[in-house]
Amino acid sequence: MDFDIPQDIRSLLSEIDRFVERELVPLEQANPQFFDYRREHARTDWERGGIPSAEYEAVVREARNRCDRAGFLRMGLPKAVGGQELSNLAVVIIREHLSGRGIGLQGNLHDEQSVVPSIPMVHLMHKFGTPEQKARYLEGLVTGDDFLAFALTEPDHGSDATWLETTATRDGDGWVLNGMKRFNSGVHKASADLVFARTSGQPGDADGITAFLVPMDTPGLKVECYHWCFNMPSDHAEVKVDNVRVPHSAIVGEEGKGLHVAQNFVHQNRIRQAAQSAGVARFCVQESVKYARERKTFGKALATHQAIQFPIAEMHAEVEMVRNYVFKVAQQLDRQPAEAVSDQVAIANFRANRLACNAADLAIQVHGGIGYTRGKPFEHIYRHFRRYRITEGSDEVQIRKIAAYLFGFAGPNKIARKKKAEA
Repeated sequence: MDFDIPQDIRSLLSEIDRFVERELVPLEQANPQFFDYRREHARTDWERGGIPSAEYEAVVREARNRCDRAGFLRMGLPKAVGGQELSNLAVVIIREHLSGRGIGLQGNLHDEQSVVPSIPMVHLMHKFGTPEQKARYLEGLVTGDDFLAFALTEPDHGSDATWLETTATRDGDGWVLNGMKRFNSGVHKASADLVFARTSGQPGDADGITAFLVPMDTPGLKVECYHWCFNMPSDHAEVKVDNVRVPHSAIVGEEGKGLHVAQNFVHQNRIRQAAQSAGVARFCVQESVKYARERKTFGKALATHQAIQFPIAEMHAEVEMVRNYVFKVAQQLDRQPAEAVSDQVAIANFRANRLACNAADLAIQVHGGIGYTRGKPFEHIYRHFRRYRITEGSDEVQIRKIAAYLFGFAGPNKIARKKKAEA
């Protein structure tokens, strides 16, 4: 593997940096309440369940529009929506680079907006949507005029999606859905909710789960509450699905194959999240080094004390190892089927997400009392990135995947063992 970042990507990073300084930084400066110590309060509509405030989302939308006009927003998207289908390696390097700049509109943490975002629902709709569904939603998902919420998790079922209890039963030429969904993110701004329900089979079966596109104004679809989380604002809703009737044309993908829809783009999402985590960890190290050089205690700069030098140096070493491993796995995803490197994606994801939390914690410690305040970004970084050790596949789920590949219970080793046993 060539460990040098390709020149075309280096040139693109420089171009993106110039765009960020020219277009996004002034937008942040014009709306300081969303980016300084007041950010959580200013970003949150406390009277409407703690969802993002309309003013904050308007600023994010403007940033998105500027990224689109500049030609960056669609770079990683399918050509069918004007995208360039950039490689995983290119997108991962960009996302790590932008995250390394810290908190800002270049990589908005709350809604995963980025100069070069992933927008997984675009890929999902492009791959699984019917012609009618694509005509209705695809372009709007890119521009932000439409948003599709994702309703898979339930009160009693998170990672164990094959055991979900929401059901859909045939009723004439349509379906009737019943159940509860938890952490149904984004319903406050969604045009429709992608609801996963069991249509056949038994609990625990991978087959028999179907994805339904349910418009938010459908009778029986009700937002019960929004969960207030470690990091606010929150758009993670509890949604009741009570005798919701939809036509057969509401199905996305194949009937009974909904988990294929749910798992779409999972590897790209995880490696790109890993890149963002590695980037923010690098930012925390850089800020800690800068502060340690400037801050004086007992007449000496903090940087002269080995008690400060050593933990920062160790964190720097881990950042470099994880960062380069993330790049390596992204390149592997461009060269091999996703299933062949699924365990490597899991390694990159859970180690990078842990790294982000540990680096933020160290930065707080190095900065002392001021690091614990909201005048510094580290507490916000910790609270936000802590959720990635649960979402996108928890640490435990990722480690289980790694173990399954390692011991031959899944992946290429399983195939090899089976062929050997049959020989």
